[in-house]
Order: sequence, then structure tokens, then C-alpha cells
Amino acid sequence: MTSGTEPPIAALVPHAGLMCLLERVLDWDERHLRAATATHRRADNPLRRDGRLDPVCLCEYGAQAMAVHGGLLAHRDGGRAAPGMLVSLREVWLAPGTVEALPGELEVSAERLHGDASGWQYAFVVTHQGEVRARGRAAVVLRGGGAQALSG
Repeated sequence: MTSGTEPPIAALVPHAGLMCLLERVLDWDERHLRAATATHRRADNPLRRDGRLDPVCLCEYGAQAMAVHGGLLAHRDGGRAAPGMLVSLREVWLAPGTVEALPGELEVSAERLHGDASGWQYAFVVTHQGEVRARGRAAVVLRGGGAQALSG
């Protein structure tokens, strides 16, 4: 559903600067979002420790895909997604090895399993060149009761 009139990713997630990990939305609809990024390769990636990016950090990429999707849905409906808190990760699977040396881009997909004014549940998958590097489910509890008016 990408129309080209969507706000930039940085306007859709609660993160700023280098912590905004996704670079572009490939496509999205009511239930799904696909995004791409090469921020895993950046030496200044804030999730790196001792120069390495552990696979567990890919859960944050999945969580940001969820936030982008929720933000796009709210924007489509004339609002802005309420801030939320990641409260659980379930059924997480991670490919062995670090992530920082993977060439090219990661593709991050999120599928909304449930969403209402109190929270969201998503499944996420992070792939590199068609190979799954991480997958799982995540839940977010929303503060402030869902979408807010853009003017508010």
C-alpha cells in the first residue's frame, strides 16, 4: 500500500538519531509491513557491543517494524500512534553468529496478529538474502489509549 505520502520512518517510531534502525518501507497493508535496512553494518550502530551486533538485537529491528506499521495505520486514519512499551517476546529463534558482517540489507517483516486501543501483538521475521536470521512474536502495551489526533 506504499503511496509515497507516508511520513518518514523517524516520525513513526519513538527512537531518534542512530537508534532509528529501519531505513525504508518496502510495502505495507492492514496486517503486514516489510522494511529494509543496512544499519546492522554501521560501526556506530548503538546496539553494537565491542564492535559486534548480537543476533538478539534483531528483536529490536522487529519491534521497530511493529512501531512503523502501527504509526502508518494511525497516520492513514488521521492520527498518531500512542506511545507503547514492549512487554514480551515469545517464541524467539535466532540464527547463530553475529550480524554486523552480513553484506547488503536486512529485510524486516511484521505481521499484526491483534491490535486494539490497549495494545498490539505481532509476529516478526528478519531475513538476510532470503535466509531467516531471527523470528518471534512480540506484544506492546499502549499508553494513552491508542491513536491520538495529529493536531494533539
